Amino acid sequence: MRRPVIALLTDYGTEDFFVASLKGVILSLQPEAEIVDIAHTVPSFDLRRASYLLAACYKTFPAGTIFVVVVDPGVGTGRRILVAKTRKYFFVAPDNGVLTGVLKGEKLEALIRAENERYFLAGHGRTFDGRDKMAPLAAWLSHGCSPKEFGPRIASWKKMPAFRPRFFGDRITGHIVHIDKFGNCLTDVPTGRVRELEEKCGAGIPVLTVGGASAAFRETYAEGQAGELIFLPGSQGTIEIAVKQDSAAAEAGAAVGDSVLIRPARRRNGASRQLRRPAGKP
Repeated sequence: MRRPVIALLTDYGTEDFFVASLKGVILSLQPEAEIVDIAHTVPSFDLRRASYLLAACYKTFPAGTIFVVVVDPGVGTGRRILVAKTRKYFFVAPDNGVLTGVLKGEKLEALIRAENERYFLAGHGRTFDGRDKMAPLAAWLSHGCSPKEFGPRIASWKKMPAFRPRFFGDRITGHIVHIDKFGNCLTDVPTGRVRELEEKCGAGIPVLTVGGASAAFRETYAEGQAGELIFLPGSQGTIEIAVKQDSAAAEAGAAVGDSVLIRPARRRNGASRQLRRPAGKP
């Protein structure tokens, strides 16, 4: 039989004992576990970033994977700990909206408020629920424990407000939802809708505007010129803003949550004119 897979996503960093403690608890309870690190460098308390990272990768994992998400600014308060079961996966996380990205696209088979102390570490405190509660829950799930053993079923969970693209006429408005380590700006605009716009445009290739900068449409990074702000089909099925071998976020002065506008260009001759952000603008 395949070893149980437990995937960790936290804002703990890699310089302290936090991540090692989670792994130690899991391995003590389930020595056969295969532990996968999704990321531990999520900015402290950044629920939106953690939610995006999880949603971007969880479907690539094998069925039965148990995901433990510990980005938990409400530790020590009355916020709940959730155990969610979908058709293929399990998720263990605080009820603070961090599961928004995955649960909106999954059919829940069970949603549990974990409160049965039998499955927590003995003598647990109130400042390290990742180690004392969530890690042991994951280990017990990997042994085949049913989520209903952990506590009562609940009907709802906390959701973060979602960015939503809008489509009207020959315009598409969207948002930057993630900036990766390369400075590429990932948006919530589906690539397919831009393809539709491209067909509607006839003689005009779409142009994207973010802040004070305009970007030309390209199919790959390699098609961009040095220093040219471009947008292209990204790996998540949405539009991505990039600069060839450079940071689009720095070039455009962009941040998560910024609006983008995609519209037809006036001519079909390649790159649109790029607008540099004003001097002195952060």
